[in-house]
Amino acid sequence: MAASEQAAPFVDAFPPAAEDQWRHKVETALKGAPLQKLVAKTYDGFEVQPLYPRAAGKPRAFRAGDWSIIARLDHPDDAAANELALTDLENGADGLQIVFAGSLGACGFGLTDAAALAGALKDIHLDAGLRVLLDLPADADAPVKALLDLAAARGYDPAKLDISFGLDPLGAAARSGAALDWTKAGAELAEQAKALAAIGFKTGLICADGRVVHAAGGSPGQELAFTLASALAAVRALEAAGVELDAARAMIDFRLAADADEFLTIAKFRALRRLWAGVERACGLEAKPIRLHGETAWRMMTRRDPWVNLLRATVAVFSAGLGGADSISVLPFTQALGLPDSFARRLARNTQLVLLEESNLGKVADPAAGAGGLEALTDELVGGGYALFQDIEKAGGLAKALAGGALQAEIAKTAAERAKNVARRKEPLTGASEFPDIHEKAVSVLLPAPATAAAPLPALAPHRAAEEFEALRDQAEASAARPRIFLANLGPVAAFTARATFAKNFFEAGGFEALGNDGFADVAALVAAFKASGAKLAVLCSSDAVYGEQGLETARALAAAGAHLYVAGRAGELEAQWRKAGVSDFVFVGADVLAQLREALRAA
Repeated sequence: MAASEQAAPFVDAFPPAAEDQWRHKVETALKGAPLQKLVAKTYDGFEVQPLYPRAAGKPRAFRAGDWSIIARLDHPDDAAANELALTDLENGADGLQIVFAGSLGACGFGLTDAAALAGALKDIHLDAGLRVLLDLPADADAPVKALLDLAAARGYDPAKLDISFGLDPLGAAARSGAALDWTKAGAELAEQAKALAAIGFKTGLICADGRVVHAAGGSPGQELAFTLASALAAVRALEAAGVELDAARAMIDFRLAADADEFLTIAKFRALRRLWAGVERACGLEAKPIRLHGETAWRMMTRRDPWVNLLRATVAVFSAGLGGADSISVLPFTQALGLPDSFARRLARNTQLVLLEESNLGKVADPAAGAGGLEALTDELVGGGYALFQDIEKAGGLAKALAGGALQAEIAKTAAERAKNVARRKEPLTGASEFPDIHEKAVSVLLPAPATAAAPLPALAPHRAAEEFEALRDQAEASAARPRIFLANLGPVAAFTARATFAKNFFEAGGFEALGNDGFADVAALVAAFKASGAKLAVLCSSDAVYGEQGLETARALAAAGAHLYVAGRAGELEAQWRKAGVSDFVFVGADVLAQLREALRAA
């Protein structure tokens, strides 16, 4: 029997489903709610539909084979940095991200002295096919000179080195908020690039780096627009210095942040290639592949329950890889706590190794091609990112846009909207705002993270989304005794379990210990248990039906017993009666969790 005939019964067993059948099933599941309930909206303002038709598309062959696995070289002691880097290279990494203190990717650490570079790279053969990326501070001269001196001392042929120098004065100015005279800085950048090219380094001299926008809370479209404008500013500076356009574009590579939003990260990496290809064509050039590096995002990292960072990093690597990154570096899961040790670095390295060598993600060129949802998201980001890029160009280019402050203000607006969603847990952070583990065990780091102060505008200062929730946990744990809240579970188990679980999760996100129980049918017994608990706060948990029968009576009794009282659930039409009975506030899905937890800590 032919193979096609053998397969036929299986095809018949699963007839194709039409969209109207899907819609009927969804409408049944939504129980009368509109389908619009399933439509999400991005920070760039476009909608993400729940279902897309198949899209016409062909693989774009953006990368032939696996991406490069990049390990961070960021220990401030050169000997320790060297030992860690050698371990990474001996166990699967095929490149290094040399991080200097004060750079965008430093996360509080990095080499503090350019002279330490030689020691940090001892016994590491840069001409052995390694991909090397520099993460430079604002004053990049000394680190670049140190690397050139090392290459010369070792007799390296520049043509055999794969180095991304990462020169990025615009990114450094955006990060610090310092004023930048681009006429002067652009000319100096071009001369520095020409000097490197004269030595024999022809590619990867200047970096268009969108990570600064992502770390400051910006949207994917804003990150793409900034990156595109940075690259074009560099091309113009090079052209003004007499560099041919074809040679100028080869001197530029790109860096983006990859986070745990799988679909938008894939689309963002794909969109950048299309956007830059459009710029190349506008310059009269035939589009060529770019070198694109992805780094897992600092913004998504948490200090609390840091093990969840492993999952976030896995999704980020998966997304950057499928989106077309040529190289990827992973922030180890303890990065927000301090300088990661060898164990955390091994997990960061193995995250990529498993995805490449066991899942074989590098074997398909542009696997998102033709997928309706991903093609649509890519199109949206191309259109939105280009529109924002045009706004930057209308302002006179990236340097003038930064000098005017309007770009930073727009990014700040996006960051504020994001912070509001984090506070209300519309953008949940597992381990920090959702499902916290208040008894988590400490993990080891080589050095604790240094304290940092938030820089005001116009600086695009990096911050992590979890910081406000972590501050509440720190405040709770700094108390003489951990604050507690009594779960006033009223009625049978089936009546209170859902809201009691919600309330426990809600208050433990602020560091409270939630005192649970098996529930009470008798109000007097519930009040007695509250008094015996020694807690100052209580949250009444039950069903709407039980609230209607015993809620107000119970609230009055708990308030009379001295409880600072909450009710799990929305106030509804009885809010005035609830508050008259002694209820201070209500906890429910969509509430401002941060604001309520701050008030609860004051009351505790």
